[in-house]
Amino acid sequence: MMLAGTASFCAEPAHLLDKANVLPLALDEQIHFRKTIMFLNDPKTYKPTKNSMILFDRDRMNFGALTAVDREQRLGQYFTFFWRTDRKADLTVRFEYRQENLGSYVQAREVACNQAKGTMKTAFEIIGDDYRNDGRITAWRAILIEKGKIVGLTQSYLWN
Repeated sequence: MMLAGTASFCAEPAHLLDKANVLPLALDEQIHFRKTIMFLNDPKTYKPTKNSMILFDRDRMNFGALTAVDREQRLGQYFTFFWRTDRKADLTVRFEYRQENLGSYVQAREVACNQAKGTMKTAFEIIGDDYRNDGRITAWRAILIEKGKIVGLTQSYLWN
């Protein structure tokens, strides 16, 4: 039994796809995204603040990074998606995105979630060399895939 306010994680880390193939849309009302949390960890973009929640998030992302190289590898964008399925399903969560230095080229990362049921949490990180070389993410979408069809979808306003 899952307690209120908890979420399950998918077992494996996200992996980068060579090519993001186009899939048919077949939305399912039993599977849906609930919440998206985005965090940009780049001191060049920080604005001065006294808000303890913002300061805590900044410190949490860099906790344990002792050297300048460690901190450099944590620079980037972090995305956390909370989603729910009301029935057991073998799903794949795909994060598709465009970065400023790559123009309209779409990259994708995927995580498989077997026998998912209930509230789930999936995180994606575009950090280190990927962030430094290709720039900030300009548009993104997250999709839930079941048997080769998109059953859940959330996206940024700039995605087309």
